[in-house]
Amino acid sequence: MTILFLLLDLSIVAAAFLSGIFWWLASRKRLRRICRDEMLDHADFNRMVVAFNRTQILNARAAIATAIAGILAAIRLSGNMIAEIIV
Repeated sequence: MTILFLLLDLSIVAAAFLSGIFWWLASRKRLRRICRDEMLDHADFNRMVVAFNRTQILNARAAIATAIAGILAAIRLSGNMIAEIIV
């Protein structure tokens, strides 16, 4: 049982670490600001859409990693509580 709890703890740490990395990567991508007098062409629109899509993908991965960390933490805490009740 101790090995299982240790594996869960390491999985929680790994998922939280990945979540932080994904959000850090998503926050580093800055979009080029434009002014209202600037003329935009198709390449500019394409660059903006690609940047938004990449940021959204990184944010989605970070949210999934955070959810996994939360689920694993809930499993770890409930397993610990059940182990205390049984013993």
